[in-house]
Amino acid sequence: MVDATHTIANIFAGKFDGTHLGLRGWVQNIRAGGGILFLQFRDGTGIIQCTLKKDQMDPQEFEHLRNIPIESTVEISGLVRKDPRAPGGYEITGDKVSVLYQAEDGFPIAKKYHGPDFLLDNRHLWIRNPKMQTILRLRTRLLAEFRKWLVDHEYLEVQMPILVNAAVEGGSTLFEVKYFDQKAYLTQSWQLYAEAMIFGVGKIFTVAPSFRAEKSRTRRHLTEYWHLEVEEPWLNLDGLMRLEEELVSNAVQRTRELMPEELKLVGRNPDELKNVTPPFPRITYGEAVKLVQKSKPDFRWGTDLGWKEEKVLTENFDRPFFVTHYPKEVKAFYHMPDPDNSEVTLSADLLAPEGYGEITGGGQRIHELQQLLARIKEEGLKLEDYNWYVDLRRYGTAPHSGFGMGVERTLAWVCKLEHIRDAIPFPRLINRIFP
Repeated sequence: MVDATHTIANIFAGKFDGTHLGLRGWVQNIRAGGGILFLQFRDGTGIIQCTLKKDQMDPQEFEHLRNIPIESTVEISGLVRKDPRAPGGYEITGDKVSVLYQAEDGFPIAKKYHGPDFLLDNRHLWIRNPKMQTILRLRTRLLAEFRKWLVDHEYLEVQMPILVNAAVEGGSTLFEVKYFDQKAYLTQSWQLYAEAMIFGVGKIFTVAPSFRAEKSRTRRHLTEYWHLEVEEPWLNLDGLMRLEEELVSNAVQRTRELMPEELKLVGRNPDELKNVTPPFPRITYGEAVKLVQKSKPDFRWGTDLGWKEEKVLTENFDRPFFVTHYPKEVKAFYHMPDPDNSEVTLSADLLAPEGYGEITGGGQRIHELQQLLARIKEEGLKLEDYNWYVDLRRYGTAPHSGFGMGVERTLAWVCKLEHIRDAIPFPRLINRIFP
């Protein structure tokens, strides 16, 4: 009999050793050896091996199962037993397999090399791959740890509009959509709305999709990605960086401790993450420029750090590090200029080592009315698009700071993935919106 608690995850947790039970799921793989069938079985919580002996089954049923196509939907029953030789430490000695829905022959993804374009075309099937399943479980764990830390520290989770009327970051990276008889855009960030919320409910965070029409073909760019964003009143730049390093280090260490085998399966040695602990190193943008110039002499102060420059910087660190005080020309209009040097902002990006680069971007916001109006004018923005945002400086303004984290970039670093496309089930890239 199939019970809701009968899952492979619970078997691996040691809850059913010596128990006869039933499970429903899919045939991941099947092979024959003498009079035994070795069936790799997937139920959505894990993969386990089920052994079936010919002399303990109906012969016709055994022969039918020998040739059953992979991805057929089945129900199995058998005895769970501990076996240290088996993946996960357990296997099932099966006594019956019922085919509920037989798959067609010719499953497109075979046991051979397939190029990335083929696997992206067949993404709806490739997400059944054991490595992809594990990456998605690690993604869930990482997000759960971020959320738990924030909730435990009294941050309120809120949601903001996806459709907006004006740019948050650069206007050149907006996706335009028709909104009845008006123009609208897919949001680049919750930023402006978050600032409105903090004066009502205090410390807040969200996990939501963001969209950037960046024409970049790199291993770290998606056009649609998930954003963990945090905003807090009465927080300055130093406090923001302490918040980020506590949040990131806690989530990484919890994931490393709770899912070491999963990290190993995707290619990350958990011990490599042990040093992700506060405080993280900090360098200024000016210091970063000097480091970059050692290998790229033509790089000039005032230029934004691209992925190539960030890769150079990461070679100098073995854990995440902050780059602070970017020039105002490369940051959005709402970043607070440094009172000691108006050419730079009170901003900070957190970069991951090993070439992964920026995983968070943030800083202290302008909270003084005239200073904000001056920056809007300086950037050539239309004041009418931001009237409501400017009102926040007229009624109850206060110092505040926040940051946004790219979930997929962070996951790619934690899992040591070669490309960001594998950090999300259905990636949206410059040349891909299918499937």
